[in-house]
Amino acid sequence: MNTENQILFYGVNWCGDCKRSKQIFSEMQVPYVWYDLDKNSRAVEFVKSVNQGMRRVPTIVFPDGSMLMEPRDEVLRAKLQEFQR
Repeated sequence: MNTENQILFYGVNWCGDCKRSKQIFSEMQVPYVWYDLDKNSRAVEFVKSVNQGMRRVPTIVFPDGSMLMEPRDEVLRAKLQEFQR
């Protein structure tokens, strides 16, 4: 899958912060590519590599290379405004 120019969302289904962030994506109608750390060891390694060895979720990577880790709702909403359809 070519993920260039897409938002990459790394998380786990049981995570409350991930569920809340997914809801914000849905409300704002911003598409993303989901990586479930419970099912994807490469995703785990990536998340650890950008979080000083920690498995912080959600980790969200934007097409411009910027990232948000465990973002507050208002921070995520502000960033996603750039990507609304």
